[in-house]
Amino acid sequence: MITEKTLKAFQQYMQSGKMEEDFECSGEDRRMEMLDLLELFMDVSEIVDETATKLIFKNSQLGEMSGEGPKQ
Repeated sequence: MITEKTLKAFQQYMQSGKMEEDFECSGEDRRMEMLDLLELFMDVSEIVDETATKLIFKNSQLGEMSGEGPKQ
C-alpha cells in the first residue's frame, strides 16, 4: 500500500516543477514512462473518488437514497 509520505513526495515532485524539468531533460523512453505513470495515477484517482464516496455515504441517509447504504 502506498504511504502518505510517498504520496506527499510525489505531490511535491509535481508541484515543484521538478517532474516537468525531468520530463524536458529525459529521453523518449523515459518520457513515455512518465506519461504512463501519470495516466495510471489519473485512473487510480478516479477509483479513489468512487471509494471515498462509498465510504463517506455508506451508512448515511444520502447513501441509502443513492443505493450506497444498507436498505431498511
